[in-house]
Amino acid sequence: MSDLPRQIEIHEEGPREGFQFEKKAYPLADRVRLVEMLAETGLPQIQVASFVSKTKVPQMADSEDWFAAIRRKPGVLYTGLWLNESGFARAQAATGVDMKANLYFYTSDQFSQHNNGRNATEMLEGQRRWISMYRDAGLPIHSAYLMTAFGCNLEGEITPEKTLSWVHRIMAMCREEGVTLPCLYLADTVGWAVPGRLTRLVGMVREAYPELRIGLHLHDTRGSGLANVYAAMTMGIDLFDASVAGLGGCPFAGHSSASAGNVCTEDIVFMAEEMGIRTGIDLDALIEAAGEAERIIGHPLAGRIMHAGSLNKFRRASAGAAPSARTA
Repeated sequence: MSDLPRQIEIHEEGPREGFQFEKKAYPLADRVRLVEMLAETGLPQIQVASFVSKTKVPQMADSEDWFAAIRRKPGVLYTGLWLNESGFARAQAATGVDMKANLYFYTSDQFSQHNNGRNATEMLEGQRRWISMYRDAGLPIHSAYLMTAFGCNLEGEITPEKTLSWVHRIMAMCREEGVTLPCLYLADTVGWAVPGRLTRLVGMVREAYPELRIGLHLHDTRGSGLANVYAAMTMGIDLFDASVAGLGGCPFAGHSSASAGNVCTEDIVFMAEEMGIRTGIDLDALIEAAGEAERIIGHPLAGRIMHAGSLNKFRRASAGAAPSARTA
């Protein structure tokens, strides 16, 4: 039995994911133009940039300037990413950042150590301090991300049972801190998910916490990203992170530079709309933004619909064509 949603919500992560993953810095004007084009598509949220180490990730060294230069569109959230207190302070001081308080957890000790210098348990305990800081800043907790929820290139397969045990720990910690968690993202950080494994894990989490909204942050590293989105939608999942043109990847995950990033935004939109599932996004405008992203980056990107085009132009062409004569 499927439980397809009538509408899905897509949060765009392409600018931050893409420009952070590439090995060079791109002109500020180009990055601003891409964000402004994405805002015109109907996307409700765009993750613009990250406030991280300027030494380790020099591509994000001017995040404050990037946010300040954007001509904001009413109704769109322009968010940022931070992983430590200095990054949080930079985001707070910057102009134009819509501050969203997220918590971050890991199933993999090795990935957590590689990414943060602390193991997964230390990261979990460290989120208590983040809850306190967010509370002091007047920011309610928006969501939690559980990284490497399906597998890890450094540690290997992560079983659904192990991931569920981490969900239990996260929920227990939130209860202890007086936090009602609105949403939990299961993040396929390095592309291990396949539909069967995904639906099993989603089912287990939903059975344990039926009132918890589940979101998915899926990567298309091994080509199963869109299949995973479809599988998730059959279970009623209606919240996805995505990346225009398939921009991005994780610079600390052991990927090659050719690895795919998040599932492609326009490919999700095309599939959902063709299935009768609303997205609120103008696919043709999104395809234009994807083409602009490819021009800026300067090499082919992974999106399919951006290269093949939507079916809209063919439908318009066929609707305007004279009917062909039929012969006996």
